[in-house]
Amino acid sequence: MCVQLLSFFFCFLQAKNLSEELRKLSWSGIPRHVRPITWKLLSGYLPANTERRESTLQRKRQEYFGFIEQYYDSRNDEHHQDTYRQIRIDIPRMSPECLMLQPMVTEIFERILFIWAIRHPASGYVQGINDLVTPFFVVYVFEYIKEEVENFDVSSLQEAALRNIEADSFWCMSKLLDGIQDNYTFAQPGIQRKVKALEELVSRIDETVHIHMQQYEVEYLQFAFRWMNNLLMRELPLRCTIRLWDTYQAEPEGFSHFHLYVCAAFLVRWRKEILDQRDFQGLMILLQNLPTMHWGNEEVSVLLAEAYRLKFAFADAPNHYKR
Repeated sequence: MCVQLLSFFFCFLQAKNLSEELRKLSWSGIPRHVRPITWKLLSGYLPANTERRESTLQRKRQEYFGFIEQYYDSRNDEHHQDTYRQIRIDIPRMSPECLMLQPMVTEIFERILFIWAIRHPASGYVQGINDLVTPFFVVYVFEYIKEEVENFDVSSLQEAALRNIEADSFWCMSKLLDGIQDNYTFAQPGIQRKVKALEELVSRIDETVHIHMQQYEVEYLQFAFRWMNNLLMRELPLRCTIRLWDTYQAEPEGFSHFHLYVCAAFLVRWRKEILDQRDFQGLMILLQNLPTMHWGNEEVSVLLAEAYRLKFAFADAPNHYKR
């Protein structure tokens, strides 16, 4: 990203009161150097006023570790042990494996997820929430290193840095989940609604694809549940998720409302490959293993531009995509 754009970011970030211009600037991608502070600001974790930022960080970090002292020893109690056991099962399955298999990272993720579950009894821990920690964790590690985090030994960081990364990841993940918590309450009604909305939207924007999947009895829930539950994190490389989240945090209701249009654009992006499949099994294998391994910022930018076009066309006119 050009030096001029980076200087614009620094200018906005030092302003006492952030304007809507920062969101507009962030929508098209945030430079790595300023992504940590920008994400904290866009998520609402850090106040816009520069004079209050340091005191807010200190207070929230202390509050998080107060929760650790208060609750974490209860993880093996009878009424919490199932939650803790499931968290421990899920973490090693996450991506990137080289990062998740580091003992220090595992410990941090276990604490973050357990404390969140204890403080949100309406949903508790649900598989899928675990993935939502990773982008925050990786971005906040960037504050302290220059190399790629996947190949970095996190335990080599100073303890103070590790504590800051852990607390900041917890609070920003919590902010994200506040906006989509009905995705994770009993029976996950938020996801059910979003998958249905995706089906209705695709039926209007590409009827051929929609009819093709109906013909071979592919239910949207069979592939799109994961897209909603994990916010496409299992479908995209981590670098693409981080770029996607730049826009999600800059976009109003990005993780809830705008994500629907991203999923629709993502599905239609594979139109040719979908129509080439002529049986249920072939379609399901394709939809659960879409070839995005080599995707980068360019592919994500095209996807976001199409999602924005769809939102502009359909968001304020829901009758356009209801039968």
